[in-house]
Amino acid sequence: MSTETITDGLYPVLPLRDIIVFPHVVAPLFVGRDKSIAAVENAMSGNKKVFLTAQTDALVDTPYSGDLYKVGTLANILQLLKLPDGTIKILVEGIKRAQVEEWSQNNSFFEAHISLLPDEKGDDSETEALMRSVRDHFEN
Repeated sequence: MSTETITDGLYPVLPLRDIIVFPHVVAPLFVGRDKSIAAVENAMSGNKKVFLTAQTDALVDTPYSGDLYKVGTLANILQLLKLPDGTIKILVEGIKRAQVEEWSQNNSFFEAHISLLPDEKGDDSETEALMRSVRDHFEN
């Protein structure tokens, strides 16, 4: 992950169907919708950051801002590959959870003002118990 400072701000939005990308996870994504391709191209011409959020209904082909969850993951685009059929494949790495504060008026692609969300700390005793259980299962 990059050492540059990540801040709240205006980022292109990539609506996702049937996948959620969490912070610190690297995932390949296939991008085919015109608005999504425009969002990726905008990110690549700038700081290579894009806000990933899931659609509320994966069957919707042309989502509007109301069809997208407001909480998602700010991600860094690591690689981009243009495919012969006009779609693109990108490799993204989730950076931090974020939330949409306001959708921007942009007809070419989704864009939103986002604010970064603090990391949530879990219960240490529960985490320790789960780690012991996984270790025991692994040993068996």
